[in-house]
Amino acid sequence: MRHVALRTISEPVLLILASLADQPRHGYALMKDIETLSGGRVRLSTGTLYGALRRLLQGAWIERFEQEDTSREKQAYRLTAAGRRQLQLELDRMKQLTRAAGARLRTREV
Repeated sequence: MRHVALRTISEPVLLILASLADQPRHGYALMKDIETLSGGRVRLSTGTLYGALRRLLQGAWIERFEQEDTSREKQAYRLTAAGRRQLQLELDRMKQLTRAAGARLRTREV
């Protein structure tokens, strides 16, 4: 059986994808939502955010989204089908790891 290597997603990328999973957002809204999603633990700098967004656009995991209100010239982004698949793959990987680690914690040393 051949195994396909899954590229592990960094936490900032995971949080960006998760933030865009329910609705399109612009940069500032992404930063605030990511802070909320992480319980205040992760605060992305604009450089980190926009570098990740550029890579996600290049990989076609997200796309630019045209907003009705362009008066403030905020660029919004939304998750693509490919981005949603990658997010699901990463969540499945994390669940498997969590189950395996939890099982190890429950075992007692003899």
